[in-house]
Amino acid sequence: MKFLVMNGVNLNLTGMREKSVYGTETLEEINAKITVFAENNGDSVDFYQSNIEGELVNKLHEAFLQGGYDGIVLNAGAYTHYSYAIRDAIAAIDVPVAEVHMSNVHAREEFRHHSVLSEVCKGVVCGFGWKSYAMALLGLKK
Repeated sequence: MKFLVMNGVNLNLTGMREKSVYGTETLEEINAKITVFAENNGDSVDFYQSNIEGELVNKLHEAFLQGGYDGIVLNAGAYTHYSYAIRDAIAAIDVPVAEVHMSNVHAREEFRHHSVLSEVCKGVVCGFGWKSYAMALLGLKK
């Protein structure tokens, strides 16, 4: 199967920001681990990161219109909590999307406890660091 892993706002600074929450591995290092995990399961994965909400929406549309993906793993970052544009883009496409977070958002600040994306996603995985992505890949595969 072929998957798209999308990362949103501020995730390009992973490994440099809030190390007590997100750890010290960079996004590139995490992507390398996800690639190995996917390949070991007979799958392939492409990656996309943007800090711009509209670019994330465009990528979701592109994944649908151009086809080729069996599922999308999305860590929208802070957009998770208020982006109705991303929510509507997920609802508009028929490629299954799994919402992921490296940290346990429910053990953090109150505003992080609510996702506007969850109800239009196939599933949600949070709190397991980079392995949240791996679990989401497995979930979409099944």
